[in-house]
Formats: sequence, structure tokens, C-alpha cells
Amino acid sequence: MESVQFRDIPEAGIDRALSLSYLVFHENPEDEKRKHHHDLLRGCTRIGAYDNDELVGFVAAFPFTVSVPGGELPCPCLTFVSVAPTHRRRGVLSGMLAELFARASADGAPIAALWASEDAIYGRFGFGPATHGHTVEVDSRRPLALRIAPDERPLRLVDPSEAPGVLGEYYDRTRADRAGRIARSEAWWREEWLVEEDEEDDELSPPRVVVLGDPGDADAPDGSAAGYAIYRTRTRDDAPGLVRLDELEADTPAVAAALWRYLASIDLTGLIRAWGRPVDDPLHLFSADRDQVRVTGEFPALWVRLIDVRGALEARSWAAPVDVVLDVRDDRLPANEGRHRLTASPEGCTYERTEDPADLTLDVRDLAACYLGGTKIDALIRAGLATEHTPGTAAALDAALHTALLPHTVDEF
Repeated sequence: MESVQFRDIPEAGIDRALSLSYLVFHENPEDEKRKHHHDLLRGCTRIGAYDNDELVGFVAAFPFTVSVPGGELPCPCLTFVSVAPTHRRRGVLSGMLAELFARASADGAPIAALWASEDAIYGRFGFGPATHGHTVEVDSRRPLALRIAPDERPLRLVDPSEAPGVLGEYYDRTRADRAGRIARSEAWWREEWLVEEDEEDDELSPPRVVVLGDPGDADAPDGSAAGYAIYRTRTRDDAPGLVRLDELEADTPAVAAALWRYLASIDLTGLIRAWGRPVDDPLHLFSADRDQVRVTGEFPALWVRLIDVRGALEARSWAAPVDVVLDVRDDRLPANEGRHRLTASPEGCTYERTEDPADLTLDVRDLAACYLGGTKIDALIRAGLATEHTPGTAAALDAALHTALLPHTVDEF
């Protein structure tokens, strides 16, 4: 480790960094995908681990903004995390993340985030799974059975080339409704959501975009949309045609019902598969036949790291008053360690070091999992991951951390 140094990867070194990443992840993308990755990395923070002049580690971070309860925060979002197979278990990853955390702290970003390729790795560095997603399948060989009446306003198909303007307005207006969602640029819409050919399945159609609400619709707050769905289709001779739903957003359950009904009625298809739906998706309640609508999987999605616990807690909103002393363990960032009094209410929050005895002891990774409102403190206690010293602390803290909607993100990076 003594011979390894950590420094910026210049733009001229991006191709070298990508080659390391492709080696580590056993990939050999075509030229178009390589160019896409190169373009993405030009806008990222890029930290390299160099053993003399050899690049042996690489981590990049998108300079994203992420919604948190009551607001949003700058949040470096890690990607392309790679360590050369010759340098594993030599502290390379620890050194790169320490460098990134230090830079984030200096830049005033109290949190960082990633999607974990290997869950077991990132908990050791203080990341906790802050959002979860469901994989949902709908049998659409028959009409979708619903318990509520769908919104009967008209649906329209939008050309993907024009979609960022329509969907971007809607997404920006509603993004704060759920924590964990990144701010999307027009380039992100075009290059990540509306790219012509799907990189994982070239048999899928180009993206299709359906919007509920006429332009100028007085019932749509932005004058254009009350909800939308992005999907792709695939037909085969030996199986029901597939509708792969990438994203569905709706102002009301009735709008959501109308969009689901539309997807289930597409000719020559018999199955909707939706990856990354919210755990509290209202479809689970308003569908009339749970044999027709099935959750086939659940997975941790966005992992959050509290780089500055005080800054993160004081930046979010609180649903109820709470006054507790937290004893937080953080062996990576000692400034977060120890006992602090959290005093919070809907009016604001303070988090100050104290010598008072702790009401609750927990690891920083578990506090991160609870930060956006997606994990309950009480669940941590029941799992043996946190210790409640003062009865009632977990209930009070859970009430204060509560959000009307569970955190959710489907932007993988």
C-alpha cells in the first residue's frame, strides 16, 4: 500500500481507466458503448490509484443532486469502482474511498451514494441500502382487473426525441415527492432513458413514451402531463409478447390505473415486466387479482453513505418531534463517531456532541439505511443491529423519520 498513490485521472487517462474497469467486470463493449462511457466520465470526478505509473484502481463519481425528505443535497454518486486483480486486498479501495469522502466533505456534500455490484463490500465502508425496488409481473393475456376507475382523460404517444421536454417538466415537478431521486439533465434523459437500442436486450423495441393528459390540460399542473410511462416491447413466436416497463409516474392512483390498463392492452403482448417499482406502489392495492399482478423479487437499490452525519441530519425535514442521544459507530470517518444529541421537529433540527448517556447505539451504515425513511429503527433493533437503551427511543425516532411515500429511485449508474 505504501507504493500506491491516489490522484486525479486526467481526461487523457479516461480510456486507460475504462480498460481497467472492463478487465475487472469482464466486459468488452462495442465502440459505441465505449464512447458513451468515455463521454459520461468526462463529467465525473475521477480518482485513480497508481502503483508507480501503473493504474491499479479507479473510482468515478457523478456530481448528482439527490432528493432527501424536505429538500435535496449534492451527492457524489459512485460508479466504475474497479481494483486490478493484482492489487486486491491491499487497501486500494479503502484509499480511493477515503480520498473521495475527503473531497466530498470539502465540497460540502454530506452524503454519497452508489448501486452496489456486491452487497457485502460496501457496508464495510459505511454504505447502507436506503431504497428498495420490486420486480413486478402482470399477466396481460386478459384485461387488467382493477378495484378503482381509471382516469379517462386521453392518452397520447410522444416521440422519444421530444420526450425530455414533456417528461422533464413532470419529473422536476414531482421529484421531491420521494427521497432518493436524482435531478436528471436533458442529456441523462436522452442517453440513459431514451436511447434507441437497449444495451441489455437488442431484441427490444426502441423506447415508447405514453403520456396521460392533453397539452394545456387544466387538470395537469404543468399543463402537459398528469402521468407517463416509458416502455419497450418484444414479440416472439414461442411466447407471449413482452412489455418491459422502465418507468411509470402518476399524479393520482386513477392516472396510474389508466397507464397500467393501457400497458396491459397492447396488442400481441401477454406479459408486463417492471423492474424497480416502488415498494409502496399503489398497484399492489388497487389491482383486483393478485394472481394477475405478482411481485417476483425485491432488491436493495440506492446505497447511501453519511459522510457528515450532522450535516445530513440537519438538512432533512422531520415529521414529528424527537429528542434523543445517538451513539454512532463509524470507524472510517471518526468525526461522526460518538454520542450526539439529536433534537428535531418539523421546525428544524440540531445535532450536537454530548456526554449524556446514549438512548440508542447503531452503526453509521444502519443510520444511512434509515436516513431517507425507507428502513425502520425498530427493525434494526429486532434484527440485533442497533441497541435501544431507553425504551421508546426507536418509536419516537421512527415517527420523526417518517415520510409519506417510501424513498425510491430507478436511476441506475
